[in-house]
Amino acid sequence: MQSNYTSFDTDKHHIHLEFFVTDIMGIQHSVAGILDTGAPYTEFSDNFLLYAGFIQKKDDQIKIKQGLQTQKYGVIKLPSIEICGQKINSFHAYVSYFEKSWGIDALIGLDFFRRFLVAIDYSNGFLITRPYEVPTL
Repeated sequence: MQSNYTSFDTDKHHIHLEFFVTDIMGIQHSVAGILDTGAPYTEFSDNFLLYAGFIQKKDDQIKIKQGLQTQKYGVIKLPSIEICGQKINSFHAYVSYFEKSWGIDALIGLDFFRRFLVAIDYSNGFLITRPYEVPTL
């Protein structure tokens, strides 16, 4: 199986990535996200989901709990996402309120990492991903 190499800026505090979400009309939306190996699941900001037409309204009553920078409050099934050249159909993610100061649309969580072999080559600024291979006997 072929590996995909995705570059990132090693000077930034987090691993920032641009990736894509496709809606039910086939329109591809660019997403500014960060990898979060401490997050069990991927989260999308409610502002991005509203802007891209994935939700009709956001919950303005959501408050972030002390010590957190996001607050999950819903689940959405996205028709398709493509992260690091890897496409996933019918991807479930959390709808979250994000701190405005973050300036990102999504956190890519461990649910992405569990689907692929992922290596982080920090010295060269690359994420290397490929699908799992089932060995043949």
